[in-house]
Amino acid sequence: MHHLAVFVGRFQPFHKGHLALLQHALSEAQRCIVVIGSAFHARSPRHPFSWQQRAEMIRRALPESDRERVSFVPVRDHHEDAPWIAEVRQAIASANKANTAKAATTFTAGSTGSTDATGSAPTTVLLVGHRKDATTAYLDWFPEWQLTTLSVASTATARAARDALFGATDDGPLRAMVPLLAFDFLAIWRNEPTFAALQEEWTMLRDYRATWAAAPWPPTLVTVDCVVKCRGHVLLIRRGEAPGKGLLAVPGGFIEQRETTHRSALRELEEETHLDVPDADLRACLRGTAVFDAPDRSERGRTITHAHYFDLGDRPLPTVRADDDAASASWTPIAALVAEEAQFMDDHFAMLHHFLRFDLPAPPT
Repeated sequence: MHHLAVFVGRFQPFHKGHLALLQHALSEAQRCIVVIGSAFHARSPRHPFSWQQRAEMIRRALPESDRERVSFVPVRDHHEDAPWIAEVRQAIASANKANTAKAATTFTAGSTGSTDATGSAPTTVLLVGHRKDATTAYLDWFPEWQLTTLSVASTATARAARDALFGATDDGPLRAMVPLLAFDFLAIWRNEPTFAALQEEWTMLRDYRATWAAAPWPPTLVTVDCVVKCRGHVLLIRRGEAPGKGLLAVPGGFIEQRETTHRSALRELEEETHLDVPDADLRACLRGTAVFDAPDRSERGRTITHAHYFDLGDRPLPTVRADDDAASASWTPIAALVAEEAQFMDDHFAMLHHFLRFDLPAPPT
């Protein structure tokens, strides 16, 4: 038997397919570390549960005798694969060290496994999952771990479970997809104040996507976003409309038919923030661009954004005024961004980190 199994997922929510994989991991290893992805994302119809709530759902789904064999590590989303891989490795190493201290075992991320206090031969770490689409490419990113892939044990999917949670008129579909005690957790959660707002946004997004149903192929939407830095601050808006109503974001929006991405970025800055900087200055202060194209980055659907980074230097903070679909616009100290991580729409926190490179705290273990 392996000393350790690793199981990676978002678990939004935890369903019977997840349970089958976790049960296999526990049958093959003494302990299992569950890596909970998108851990610090703002609450939304695609990310309705905090990482702590997801951990609780998973605990409830297991027999009490197995619960102490499972531990959880939250990891954040990253724009690039390499930082995510490094964070997972470090999180597993830290969690394994903490969990096995009493057993006097050690583990080093990147090694082939664990060695116990008696000097026994290393035992490989087991990575458990199943291949379904491009979202499970991570299974090939940890060659130092032994990989076990299983066939799909349930027709349940997280998206179908969320649709049943927010849109079904009875509990039958949801009951069929999630473990019994996880369903009990969800039934209680639906009474919390956040549920109604998330359900309203889920309905808006469902209707929005339905408007594209007649298109001959699934649409790919193109947007622009603007990261504007000045004197240790960054320009943020708080969204006034769904999706993401009430969440923080960088200024941006959809590109128009006769615009370049750069012209679109300048227009969106003006419309949403009325940033008091001439266009010529902004052009001179452009320091970089990047494309953010993760398939699930936006809940509207497949949306590719062209992010523009403007550094205004150390001039006094220009005046701003919210307009269009921004409820507010303000300058936020870059040092305060990490504390607001769970308040950002979509991948805007990762976008800010990509350009500004502020320090990120290590995930809790």
